[in-house]
Parts: sequence; structure tokens; C-alpha cells
Amino acid sequence: MLALGIIIALVVIVIGYFISTQRTLVNLDELCKNALSQIEVQLNSRFDAVIALAKTAAKYAEHESETIIQTIQARGGNANNATGAQALNEQANLLGEMMSKLNVVFERYPELKASDLYLEAQQGQKQYEENVRISRMVYNDTATKMNRMVRQWPSSIVASMLNFAVKDYLKVDDEKKKAYPDLDDAFKK
Repeated sequence: MLALGIIIALVVIVIGYFISTQRTLVNLDELCKNALSQIEVQLNSRFDAVIALAKTAAKYAEHESETIIQTIQARGGNANNATGAQALNEQANLLGEMMSKLNVVFERYPELKASDLYLEAQQGQKQYEENVRISRMVYNDTATKMNRMVRQWPSSIVASMLNFAVKDYLKVDDEKKKAYPDLDDAFKK
């Protein structure tokens, strides 16, 4: 009778652990999805801000800004189709390219850089960039927690049984890495 009680207790403990781990994995998975969704919203806002900057530039450089606006709208003006970390990384890189092209236009027209519309749009763009940066950090932190659960034993057993996978991290774009080359060397030491 004592052996049966011990077996039942062990089964209850294993089932309790399984249920607890499953709930934690689902919670972390949903937090990752939410964080990606937040980044998508911020990227849409950034695209809108870039388009506003391009429309401001259109008054001075119609051909250049129209080309940029068309490129933004054709290649990624709608971030809702982004489905994962890789897609969001590509969207962020596209935004960086478009901002570089716009900055070339603004450099050619100093009077445009001094306009109130440009200054407002530039401030909005900086705010969106900061929001995306924070959202990316939240996603990567959540993905780290999820990845630990998926990879560490014994929760890895439950994760594999329920088809939970390791999440990809959002990367820093290559232009930002070039801006801070010493950081790569610092982490290698």
C-alpha cells in the first residue's frame, strides 16, 4: 500500500511539473509573439515617418523623393507581413537604407533641413527608433527566457513533446555595427 501511495505521489508530481512547464512555455511563447507584434507596430510608424520625411523633401527634390516613397511602399511600407525575427531584421535594414537615401537628399538642400516640417519629422523618427530599440530588447530578453526553457533539462523534454522551438534573436543591423567597431572586439576578448 505504501508503494502504491509513493507511485501515485510521483505521478502527480510529474503531471504537475508537466502542466506547470507547459503553461510557462505557452506564456513565454505568447510574450515573444506580443513583442514581435509591438515591433511591427513601431516599424509601421517608422515607415510612416520616413514617408512623411520623403514627402517633405518632395517640395525640393521631386524625382529623388518620389523614387524613395515608391521604393518604401513597394518593398516594405507595410510591416504587417513580417512574421518573425528575420523578417523584422530585414524591415529594419530597409528602413536604414531609406533613411540614408533621404539624408543624401536633405544634405543637398540645406534650407530643407532648417524647415520646421523636417525638424518635426526627424524628431518623430528618432522617437520611433527609440521605441523599436526598446521593443527589440524586450523581445530578445523574452526569447532568451524561452530558449532557456526549451534547451534546459528537464523542461526540454516537455518542450520537445509539445513542439516548442528555440526563438531567433533580433540582430543589430550591419550599419550600426560599423558605427561601433570596437564593441565587437571588446566581446571577443
